[in-house]
Amino acid sequence: MGLPPVFVIRDADTDDLKGLKSLAAIFNTVNLPDDAKVLKKILTLSRESFSRKIKDPLEREYLFVMENAHTGEVVGTSMIIAQHGTREAPHIYFDVIDDERYSATLDRHFKHKVLRLGLNYDGPTEIGGLVLSPDHRGAPGRLGKQLSYVRFLFIAMHREWFRRRVLAELLPPLMPTGRSLLWEALGSRFTGLSYHEADRISKENKEFIRGLFPQDAIYLSLFPQNVTKVVGEVGPDTRGVRKMLEGIGFKYMNRVDPFDGGPHFEADTDQVAPIQQTHVARLKFGNEQAIREGAGEGGEGLVAYETKKGRFRAVQLPYRTTASGVIEVPKSAREHLEADEGDTVWLCPMVKSVRM
Repeated sequence: MGLPPVFVIRDADTDDLKGLKSLAAIFNTVNLPDDAKVLKKILTLSRESFSRKIKDPLEREYLFVMENAHTGEVVGTSMIIAQHGTREAPHIYFDVIDDERYSATLDRHFKHKVLRLGLNYDGPTEIGGLVLSPDHRGAPGRLGKQLSYVRFLFIAMHREWFRRRVLAELLPPLMPTGRSLLWEALGSRFTGLSYHEADRISKENKEFIRGLFPQDAIYLSLFPQNVTKVVGEVGPDTRGVRKMLEGIGFKYMNRVDPFDGGPHFEADTDQVAPIQQTHVARLKFGNEQAIREGAGEGGEGLVAYETKKGRFRAVQLPYRTTASGVIEVPKSAREHLEADEGDTVWLCPMVKSVRM
């Protein structure tokens, strides 16, 4: 049997277009559309963000790719949008509000769910764009969790570049065709657009939502039950993400996406567990078996190295802390991190263990 594959998470580059196109052909999401021209723009924006060519940190968007270190195959992505919601492009959502009504004459009481359009011009940092090739779901190493946590690790490395709140928008249950029940019942009637058309246009310009959507309260009781059931719910492929987010400090904000009703989860950036647990260290290489069995604190963690030019790499590795500010990882990690002993790295623990 050959060695198990090693997966490296790194900053996306323009050379990744072919790999991204393969993933986009499967998923075709707003953050990873099956459109070569749009993908090129995403890659250029990401490269200019990592390299600090975009001077205002809040205008940056970072795309991470996970690749098989042996084959070079891109198997997944995740993203950070430094600020989602500005004066030029506000963050738009529906607040989900309870409205209670009572008639003394009839002695009847009703509690309605109401949607009310909201806008945020000074928005939070958003994490998103997480996709993983179906062939790699359930693979050893929890690759999806790595793609999620690498975003928190990077935020911890550059905390001053990001907002005090962090947002995650989750997908609700969708129709087998990929369409949204809520959009079919509401959005399409006010815009004349399909769900995918509206999602694509909103990436560049959200004015049509403000201009065409109703500004008053929308009572969900006016819609069929199969529509109301999806508002604020997560789809079957997103339940694990919800559980993970809730476990590290995120909460449902009683806000949903105006297109599909997917729930919005937020947290105080400084209170997100992986951000709190990420710390800087000096790198040391050693024997893997000794690291796994030796004394001290250790476990499995994402270890990240970044050059002065903004090239970023992270690998999940067994580690142990051997002294103040020193982390020891296997010698084989040198070629994957492209770092030397004594370099400054960052560690985000994934599975911690304490050895006596």
